[in-house]
Amino acid sequence: MRNKYIQLSLENHLFFGRIMKEHSLFLMAGFPSKNSEYIKQAEWFMQQFEEVLIDAVHMSDGIIGKCVIDSQEIVTDFTMGAEKRTSFLTGIDIDSRITEMEKTLKYEDKNGCDREVLQSVRMLNRRVLRIVSGLIAFKEKILNEVLECRLFTFNYPLLIEHILREAKMYRSIISELENRGCVSNQNGYMTENFWNQIMMEHAMFIRGLLDPTEKDLICTADDFAMDYCELLEMARNRECQVFEDMTGESRKLTEKYQIFKTAGTKGILECKIEGLILPLLADHVLREANHYLRLLDEECM
Repeated sequence: MRNKYIQLSLENHLFFGRIMKEHSLFLMAGFPSKNSEYIKQAEWFMQQFEEVLIDAVHMSDGIIGKCVIDSQEIVTDFTMGAEKRTSFLTGIDIDSRITEMEKTLKYEDKNGCDREVLQSVRMLNRRVLRIVSGLIAFKEKILNEVLECRLFTFNYPLLIEHILREAKMYRSIISELENRGCVSNQNGYMTENFWNQIMMEHAMFIRGLLDPTEKDLICTADDFAMDYCELLEMARNRECQVFEDMTGESRKLTEKYQIFKTAGTKGILECKIEGLILPLLADHVLREANHYLRLLDEECM
């Protein structure tokens, strides 16, 4: 029980901590210079999650699962290049040493973790809960200001809602680990619906950020958005006993989507796709697809 608590905590920090760090970067990049206070606050959150990631990486070697390392949900083959290109394009400093450290993480079949590691993980969890709650409040403030036409950002309101939901999911997982010592296996249906919605919205954002001349890619993204929309609608209308069939459909669609995202990330890094998509955003949504596929594999086991 204790070992699972440690492993799940660190795996979620490595995945979601990076996601939160990049959300903060995307918020920074989306504000006009007039909103310097918002830019500074987003930068502060980015730095906080970089520190979280550094601590998590130092504790994770030999502890996190092999399937997590192999899934490329922590870093992909594109992450380092995407960080460097995004830093060049935006002028935002990104600590790529974290990526280098994550690329060297390895799996060991350990029988147990000592009390010092347990205490360190518990302290990290509590720290993350404070930071992510602050980030949630910040995102809610931005969303409200945007919806009331008091603040401009180049990020869609739906994208802000999207990253807000992901932050709440992160907080929910860590809260459950702190309260129960594990994550419930009874919420597979809700988790699948959550990630199907996330995947659908990725397609909607990709469609909206591509240059209008990229007609084929826009059509493909639109098709993925509609396919995930259909899965969500089917889930709402079907009985619980067909959940396994839905999981199979989700997996087949997400496998195809992962291929599309991989090609898109490569194309953006090679400057072969025109649009407004930062290279790190392309890698970001690819990692989320990788994470979702790993979750779906675990559901089928």
